[in-house]
Amino acid sequence: MAMTPAEAAERAAQLRALLQHHAHRYYVLDDPQVSDAEYDCLFQALQALEDEYPALQTPDSPTQRIIGQVLDGFAPVRHTVPMLSIRTETDTDPSGAWAFDARVRRELSLAPSDPPVIYTAELKFDGLAINLRYENGVLVQAATRGDGETGENVTQNMRTIKEIPGQLRTRGALPAVLEVRGEVYMRRDDFDALNERQRQRMADGDRTGKTFVNPRNAAAGAVRQLDPRIAALRPLRFFAYGLGDFDGWAGGPPPSQSALLEALGAFGLPVNADHAVVSGGSGLADFHAAVQARRGQLPFDIDGVVYKVDDRALQQRLGFVSREPRWAVAHKYPAQEQITGLRAIEVQVGRTGKLTPVAKLEPVFVGGTTVSNATLHNLFELRRKRVRIGDRVVVRRAGDVIPEVVGRVEALRPAYVPNFRMPRSCPVCGSQVLREPGGIDHRCTGGLYCGAQRKQALLHFAGRRAMNIDGLGEKIVDQLVDGGLVATLPALYQLSLEQLRALGRMGDKSARNLLTGLQTSKQTTLARFLFALGMRHVGESTAKDLAAHFGSLDRLLAASEEQLLAVRDVGPVVAHTLRLFLDQPHNRDVIDQLRAAGITWAEHDGVAQAEPLPLAGQTFVLTGTLPTLTRDEARALIEAAGGKVAGAVSKKTNWLVAGDDAGSKREKADALGVAVLDEAGLQQLLSDIASA
Repeated sequence: MAMTPAEAAERAAQLRALLQHHAHRYYVLDDPQVSDAEYDCLFQALQALEDEYPALQTPDSPTQRIIGQVLDGFAPVRHTVPMLSIRTETDTDPSGAWAFDARVRRELSLAPSDPPVIYTAELKFDGLAINLRYENGVLVQAATRGDGETGENVTQNMRTIKEIPGQLRTRGALPAVLEVRGEVYMRRDDFDALNERQRQRMADGDRTGKTFVNPRNAAAGAVRQLDPRIAALRPLRFFAYGLGDFDGWAGGPPPSQSALLEALGAFGLPVNADHAVVSGGSGLADFHAAVQARRGQLPFDIDGVVYKVDDRALQQRLGFVSREPRWAVAHKYPAQEQITGLRAIEVQVGRTGKLTPVAKLEPVFVGGTTVSNATLHNLFELRRKRVRIGDRVVVRRAGDVIPEVVGRVEALRPAYVPNFRMPRSCPVCGSQVLREPGGIDHRCTGGLYCGAQRKQALLHFAGRRAMNIDGLGEKIVDQLVDGGLVATLPALYQLSLEQLRALGRMGDKSARNLLTGLQTSKQTTLARFLFALGMRHVGESTAKDLAAHFGSLDRLLAASEEQLLAVRDVGPVVAHTLRLFLDQPHNRDVIDQLRAAGITWAEHDGVAQAEPLPLAGQTFVLTGTLPTLTRDEARALIEAAGGKVAGAVSKKTNWLVAGDDAGSKREKADALGVAVLDEAGLQQLLSDIASA
């Protein structure tokens, strides 16, 4: 007897709930209650119902985990709460744990007699960070980390991971919005089985088949497949460990990191059980040592552990520095090592002009990949390690990522081999090579003139936090440089529509958009311009300090080293390096040509002026989506008026600038009595202070 639509809807809901329950038991709890055949029978029954009644299909249905649609590309996703990276503790000994604890105690102004800080210690999974967005308990979006501000929409591929629930489980009310941060990874046994299948395909004559280097690369590649059917064939898994945006969470989020992990598990999300609440530096060091002792027995790869201050209120109090939380750190382990032969030593020139000796090796498999090149860092490290061409050397994947030569295997050399010497001239542009006073690195003085630095200099110049040239990405830069159209930064502003149209895969619309992006970039700030030049030691913060201190480019160009030392956080090395860069004739020529191309910014009299900037001492927080301004644009306007932009609302916050979907920051601002502005209110505030 046929079911009525109402009966079909009720049966479909029952089947979805049953399948989600059994999937949780199987994939998360590793404790199945039914056989595979019984699960398949339930799955097929739901599939048949949805085929007969297409309106019953829901985004969280188990049948929708594999969607047979090949995407044209990934849509960008702007993270409401940035996906920030955390600082890496390079000291791989237990002392690294103590060092982190000491920093936290110092930031909290704790005395030696005060109680120890409580931490949550977790594993650092070697996978790909993902943000899952649930609305009223239903998975609506999944995005990669990207640059921390904007990632890629990979929702279809994440639906293929059976450990990720399409519908959250709870006994109470679900948050209206819940963003879960976690890691997509692949177990080693699954990875080995995948590679075995790939090898069989290749043996059967499939020329498109290939084996994968390591589990992380295989997982990351699967996440970014345009065809979710391919992603579904990869044995991907997921662990949840953090929180992004949230709204409508009754009672608010848990007060600690450990409680948050429990809450995520209660929602039906997979949380790795290998975490612990520990006390002080000794607890962190013990956790680090205990995990290291059984690292090889774990079913998946890790490259360290992560420490987080457990109390979320203390996390907010500690805040962030340089876009990294002060309350968390990744503590790495010593990397894997192998022995191989050193064939030759070559010199590479980096974007900032640093000359790096690179070892050309007999290929060796280290840490999951074949290594034929490894860094020797600098001449002093090379001398300290007593490495010469022809030696047998120890190779390590430093931080499990960058291969390096650790040292030579002690053995007699068959014949005399002279020590390696750094060249006196840049191997690319012929400019003089110098070493900073007291420094260890040799650098090309060619600056913006050096061809080896050209592509990276252009990409850095065009970056979102520099000149923000929309449409100028890596592939376009490659074409412009390789085609001889752009050899210097000013040449960007001389490009014509015809030249851009002639580039491969550059249509009329893209060419016009790039020209518009170049034209728009001419209106900038002095801080952005200084950062865009890519000067050694001049990051975003230093560029802002220089711009605030001198107020104009001409005053900065004329400043002596002594005058540069008066700038906040500028020491002797930075002052000397900056002066050296600005004194190079070809660098001054580039700066003059960029100004002649029409790049302009507002200038002022510098911090020495009698009157402080109008918003000096006031702290703003940005949240939600503003109607016309991006967050970077709003930040720039506030900072130009002397204000500071923080990442979290606290008692020290003076203003919250809120757009659409403001979320929890708006709620906290209301609770603390912080004044709230919309975009129009911010513009009015800036207008009022400008006319005052």
